[in-house]
Amino acid sequence: MSCEGTHFTRSRRAFLREAGAGFGALALSHLLQGEGLGGARPVAPRKARARSVIFLFMEGGPSHIDLFDPKPELQRLAGQPIPPSFRRVITAMGEYQSPLLGSRRTFQQHGQSGLWVSDWLPKIAECADDLAVIRSCWADGINHSSGVCQMNTGSPLAGRPSLGSWVSYGLGTENANLPAFVVMQDNPAPVINGPRNWGAGFMPAVYQGTRLQGGREPLAHLHPPPSVGEARQEARLGFLNRLNRSYADEHPEQSELEARIASYELAYRMQAAAPEAVDLGQESEATRKLYGLDEKATETFGRMCLQARRLVERGTRFVQLYSGAGSKWDAHTRMEENHGGLCRGIDQPIAGLLRDLKARGLLESTLVVWGGEFGRTPQSEKGDGRDHNPTGFTMWMAGGGVKGGQTIGSTDALGLHAVEERLHVHDLHATILEALGLGNMDLVYKYKGRPERPTLNEGAAYQKIFG
Repeated sequence: MSCEGTHFTRSRRAFLREAGAGFGALALSHLLQGEGLGGARPVAPRKARARSVIFLFMEGGPSHIDLFDPKPELQRLAGQPIPPSFRRVITAMGEYQSPLLGSRRTFQQHGQSGLWVSDWLPKIAECADDLAVIRSCWADGINHSSGVCQMNTGSPLAGRPSLGSWVSYGLGTENANLPAFVVMQDNPAPVINGPRNWGAGFMPAVYQGTRLQGGREPLAHLHPPPSVGEARQEARLGFLNRLNRSYADEHPEQSELEARIASYELAYRMQAAAPEAVDLGQESEATRKLYGLDEKATETFGRMCLQARRLVERGTRFVQLYSGAGSKWDAHTRMEENHGGLCRGIDQPIAGLLRDLKARGLLESTLVVWGGEFGRTPQSEKGDGRDHNPTGFTMWMAGGGVKGGQTIGSTDALGLHAVEERLHVHDLHATILEALGLGNMDLVYKYKGRPERPTLNEGAAYQKIFG
């Protein structure tokens, strides 16, 4: 019998219950968590400060000592070799014989808190009293692949779930019509490690991030062709049902089929909800200008930030925005040109995001995180650049219960090593999870009989960051 001529009267929900030997029901259960209609969560969340996260990821490693961590001693010793007292055994971070490179930036204190911010970020500086700047971050990854991998998954080695996937697993979705975890990037260049950064690792693929594209159709293949009517679409679903059932019988251990069924159901729902969610034409001219959509330098990242606000406003749990996709922040040379241009591109959009969230009462429930995979060295490279520095760098958080206007920890006098209140990537991830009401040691996924946790059984939430 031709599937094109077959008419199916079952509901989509009934179809998913029967499709793929029951995998569809599991996928649907995940989608319905946010509606309170089914699906047990792996852990009962504690009292949450935030409902969602926007992670502003500066790929390539922004220079903390040129942005948020001024070093007068570095300026004094510029051009000289690094003093022996600052040297430790570090690999792949450049030679100690390289002369120190002073910053050409001007730092000023801002807000009632007196937070130090360089002249590269004048708009973000106006939001100083909302920021908690963490100057004492450190990581294990010494190159981009391992560093980006660890900042996204907790491990320098590939194969583990991303932080956004853990959040989706732990909390489910607040809006079954939209993805729980969304990723955007500012240019077509491949992000280091690619989709593994937002993958689900050993967890079911249903928890992986959804990539939004640029242009008029951020979600590819969302709309069926005009030639495909309802009857034809139902016939195709029937055909997929038979294929899924056959494949599931042969490969019961694979989660990709469950994720595919979930994506079909989600796509069906998104045909109505997603176009409205990403339609920036609904925003006022004042709001578009707030994000910098009226300027060429800020339009791209401004559009991403505005879409992030619209998504969290509608229940998306985790949004990650990549600035400088393809390691563009990697300033081994021409630091002024490199960071100068990138900072112009993000300054107005990020400040606009913070102001807009605050004005709408969303900053209290949205944790905004800024940073890259590591910082940069105080020594020069090629005369006018800086090398990778995972031993001491800066990130900041705002909203989501975080007490703004505070500086946490410090690096040494040259900005090379974190020395006070040192926070490893695992501590940072634990802090993000804590804001969402998830304990990093309580959130467990059993894989091959072994209890796996998002921070690899390490790290602790930094409680002092919260108000």
